Amino acid sequence: MEVLARLAKTIESRQGADVKKSYAAKLFSRGKSKCAEKFGEEAIEAIIAAAKGNRKNLTEEAADVLFHMLVMLTACGVSLDDVMKELQRREGTSGIEEKRARATG
Repeated sequence: MEVLARLAKTIESRQGADVKKSYAAKLFSRGKSKCAEKFGEEAIEAIIAAAKGNRKNLTEEAADVLFHMLVMLTACGVSLDDVMKELQRREGTSGIEEKRARATG
C-alpha cells in the first residue's frame, strides 16, 4: 500500500505542472469530467480483461484503473486518505448492512 500512497502524492504534485512533461497534469488541465471519463475507460478495459480471463492484461489494466482513479479523486478534491478513512469506517461491517445503511441514510 505504500506504493499507492506515494503514487497519490506524486499525482497531487502534478496539479498545475507542465502538461508537456506530465500526463497527470495534462489530464488535470482538461478538467474533472475528462479525468472521470478516463477513469471510466480504464475501468471498462479492466472489465474486458477480467471477462476474457487474461491475468496479465487484467493486472496491467488494474494498475491503470488505480492511477486514473487517483487522478480523478485528486481533480475532485478527494484524497486517498479520505478514501482509506471511509474504508476503515466500514471495516468489520457486512457489505449488505453497509449498503442498507447508505440507502436509508
